[in-house]
Amino acid sequence: MNGKIEAQKSAGAAFMTQNITREGVKELPGGIQYEVIKEGTGVQPSVTDSVKAHYKGTLLDGKEFDNSFKRGQPFTAPLRALIKGWQVALPMMNEGSHWRLWIPSDLAYGDRGVGNDIPGGATLIFEVELLQVIK
Repeated sequence: MNGKIEAQKSAGAAFMTQNITREGVKELPGGIQYEVIKEGTGVQPSVTDSVKAHYKGTLLDGKEFDNSFKRGQPFTAPLRALIKGWQVALPMMNEGSHWRLWIPSDLAYGDRGVGNDIPGGATLIFEVELLQVIK
């Protein structure tokens, strides 16, 4: 494994160890951490549903790699087509919920990363607003 990926993973692990001590941050099995910004009251998606959501994705250093809020255009996709971390966390969210998620690399894009914006081994931060569950 290359040194850059190892460095990303080490930084992510150190961050998560510190982050879980913050008030309001909870941890799911597999190491995903989340914070409820706003609790919705709608239905929860299952992995066989599609979701319509707004999201902002950043790296631990704050570098933003995507933002549907800024585009004013939410996305719709089958939940099972999304990264593993979303497949774990979104079924716990109710429609109308707005959560912050911290997703370790093994539940995001792993060692391969994505393009020039997401390095291999990166822990990702997503702010997700679940707008609609499509059965």
